[in-house]
Amino acid sequence: MSDTQTSPNKMTAEQIADIRKDFDFFDRDQNGQIDLHEFIDLLTILSPKTKINHVQEGFDLIDGNGDGFIDFEEFLSWWQECWWEY
Repeated sequence: MSDTQTSPNKMTAEQIADIRKDFDFFDRDQNGQIDLHEFIDLLTILSPKTKINHVQEGFDLIDGNGDGFIDFEEFLSWWQECWWEY
């Protein structure tokens, strides 16, 4: 498989870099994590009709390690699997 092709679970370095740019855009304080307020900003753009009670549920699901932040690996997994469900 060439570097420009992807399997369903593998992304190219270019795709990951593009997603990293999105992550960095929403990481307003540039601490390498997205907090709940930054996540609300993200959903306001991606899915403006999202109900506020779904925001916390979604955040908790994405925050796999439960530390109260979404790191890039968690964001990347969410982006690959189901961001459009909002």
